[in-house]
Amino acid sequence: MFIVLFARDFKITWGEDKRYWSWIHVEDDSNMIVDAAELLSVCYLDVRAKFDTRILSRGVKYEVAFVVMIKDNAQGWEHLVKLGLLFPNVMQEEREEDLAKNKPRNKWIEIPVGEFVNSSEIEKQAGEMEIYLRGSEGLYWKKGIVIKGVVIRAKN
Repeated sequence: MFIVLFARDFKITWGEDKRYWSWIHVEDDSNMIVDAAELLSVCYLDVRAKFDTRILSRGVKYEVAFVVMIKDNAQGWEHLVKLGLLFPNVMQEEREEDLAKNKPRNKWIEIPVGEFVNSSEIEKQAGEMEIYLRGSEGLYWKKGIVIKGVVIRAKN
């Protein structure tokens, strides 16, 4: 199973403020045109998507990743970002990522968020999962990233 959540459905702090974010049209993998969020400049980064895990197959391990493009003009990414999965009543996973080092520019890449097993034994995980990308604790200005979406897929 392969699911894509597109950026237009995300909750992006200041996402509709044209001083900070721009909505652009890009092609997805099936050649459809979708909206992507291009970061113009923010000091407080908070991007969140929600997904109901109850539609996923039980007993299957899934991986989650943001699909982004880091542009040539990207700045402010030397401070780590936090990525995580939040399930009802329990934090499943959080990790930090350095988007400044060894990432290709002007190319769609996947930034791993985490993995989980959709298990009927973990009923406290059943329901709406939140997937997030946040800036570090300080208010550091960032720019030059385009967020197309989040991919959720079964991991072999």
